[in-house]
Amino acid sequence: MSFQSTLSLSLDSPTHAICVLGMEISLDISGCAPKNCQSFTIRGSPRILIHISSTVITGKEDAVVWRPMAEPTEALVRMVSPSPTVDEDKVLVSYYCPDKEVPTATAVLYLTGIEVSLEADIYRDGQLDMPSDKQAKKRWVWGPNGWGAILLVNCNCGDTKQLNKESSNPEVSKEIQNLSQMTLTVAGPCSVLKNYWLILHTSMEEANKAKVYWSKIQASAESTSGTYELVVGPGKPIHILAPFENGGKEIFYIEATEFPSSSFPGLISFSVSLVEKSHDESIPEMPLYKDTVMFRVAPYIFTPSTQLPIEVYLCRDLQLQGFVDTVTRLSEKSNIQVASVYEDPSRQGKWLQDEMAFCYTQAPHKTVSLVLDTPRLSKIEEFPIKYSLSPGVGYLTYKTKDHRVASLDSIGNLIVSPPVKAQGKDYPLGRVLIGGSFYPSPEGRDMSKALRDFVCAQQVQAPVELFSDWLMSGHADEFMCFVPVNDKNDDRKGFRLLLASPKACYELFRQKQKEGYGDVALFDDLRPEQLISNGRETRTISQILADENLRKQNEYVEKCISLNRTLLKKELGLVDQDIIAIPQLFCLELLTNVPSNQQTSKLFARPYFPDMLQMIVLGKNLGIPKPFGPQIKGICCLEERVCDLLEPLGLKCTFIDDFDCYLTNMGDSCACVIVRRVPFAFKWWKMTP
Repeated sequence: MSFQSTLSLSLDSPTHAICVLGMEISLDISGCAPKNCQSFTIRGSPRILIHISSTVITGKEDAVVWRPMAEPTEALVRMVSPSPTVDEDKVLVSYYCPDKEVPTATAVLYLTGIEVSLEADIYRDGQLDMPSDKQAKKRWVWGPNGWGAILLVNCNCGDTKQLNKESSNPEVSKEIQNLSQMTLTVAGPCSVLKNYWLILHTSMEEANKAKVYWSKIQASAESTSGTYELVVGPGKPIHILAPFENGGKEIFYIEATEFPSSSFPGLISFSVSLVEKSHDESIPEMPLYKDTVMFRVAPYIFTPSTQLPIEVYLCRDLQLQGFVDTVTRLSEKSNIQVASVYEDPSRQGKWLQDEMAFCYTQAPHKTVSLVLDTPRLSKIEEFPIKYSLSPGVGYLTYKTKDHRVASLDSIGNLIVSPPVKAQGKDYPLGRVLIGGSFYPSPEGRDMSKALRDFVCAQQVQAPVELFSDWLMSGHADEFMCFVPVNDKNDDRKGFRLLLASPKACYELFRQKQKEGYGDVALFDDLRPEQLISNGRETRTISQILADENLRKQNEYVEKCISLNRTLLKKELGLVDQDIIAIPQLFCLELLTNVPSNQQTSKLFARPYFPDMLQMIVLGKNLGIPKPFGPQIKGICCLEERVCDLLEPLGLKCTFIDDFDCYLTNMGDSCACVIVRRVPFAFKWWKMTP
């Protein structure tokens, strides 16, 4: 039997062909037409559709008569269901001469319909239905009306990540069955099927990005056990399936091995090819049909501080006891679980937020929380959080190249905004804000291009670069923070952007000086050794206002923040009413806690008192670093001003009493805690990047 996309009919003997569901056979109607023939009729069996020009003929309708046959005529034939037996279906083309009521000749085409189809959840509704357009599953389309199947990256530390050949471990079996599925359906007469190979395959490059598992004993509803085999994966792009002599359905389970990146767009296609066996060693096998499904690897998605918290991971270090105790109480008050992470006391947990962040990745059938880690240490095992994660939380390592202490090449050097609309475009999953230097210089610091490109490749949270290299830590969270509020409507955003403001602090201090409190001091209730060890001293409001050098330094900082304010308003679609200025002072110093070979002559901004912008946002409860400002009538005027700004919005302010943890070294001990948050309700595949 022949299998080809174009067939010539014969009047001498019937033509026989196989037709795979989803493909079309072009029939040359004119090629065998008798001489002097001027018209023809064409009809087919009920399982056959015939297309001629814009007309569709089904087996249930009368034949269509075409006059004249002055030009070559072709018909497109396709099967709508498999044939139960060989040559069960047929097409009849009868030719007529002028003034003749009976056909001069009739050409017969016998068809055997078979089905070979790969299906996946291309409509993202949990169903593995065959699309009406088989070409649709070869493409992946974004947007609310888009389509395309989705793969999740396996970020578990368990057995499936190491599974290379076979496994019958019940836990592994259960995990594999939670992967994205792809089904292969084969149907048709067994006498035909046994003459063909079926080959599941992808490209060598794409095989390195995914793993396909097959169950030797297909699981039932009552059992999740079985033996699973890795059939396609790294170094193995092809798998020849056992002969389908009686047809049937096979289920494959697929996982991605890496997220999209600058060198990997995130698209992976799998195909099944029908190959005719050769019974002569001198004649090669013949590929006859191929069906393809395109998958996209789900991106990782950062959650902003405005999303509800699920779990707090806290480094319990004795040197940070005041911080730990307050955050623990705040978490309990918010009914949030606290997970303990222990660390070498000399590091004080600063790696926790600097080098990792909680994200999630999502397919229609499953959402997975994960930690994205950009370690500066070469040995991942040194990070205890990997072994402190709750069940079901994944762990992904992205190794950075720049391991300098003062480097911006870390995941901590980014913030994600709440959902926004800006410049006519929606960002339903927010935008990633990355700190940098804006221009190259010998002393400038930037996040590496590789890490920036890795973040950009996820496509769903279009990054914005901010100017943060003026900060000692270089991290934007020292001058900005997002907090949730319940005022989302046509005019408001449902959140506020908090920006550090030296100007607001000076205005507050001048106001208090006019009220007669110029002699009230900052840091008045701290021990002398605490101040000395952190390079601070007790100073009155009047002394701070009279310090010309400190004022110039904060004018510079105000300009840096103002530049970012303009960028944020434009890129996030914010107006002045969406932004709240939080009083905060900075001072310029040389980099601290860095090796001598990394030291520069450039001065960087460091919080003068504990940075209130480095707050921990747990829903409406805010854990704010206690500023130890001037106490007026028993109340810190800085704390009072912050409460006046935030509490009318429904937020509750708790000030964390731990001076040392917020100024020691580089003054970013909020890095001792990270928060896992509720994923967005919006599904990433419904947006248009």
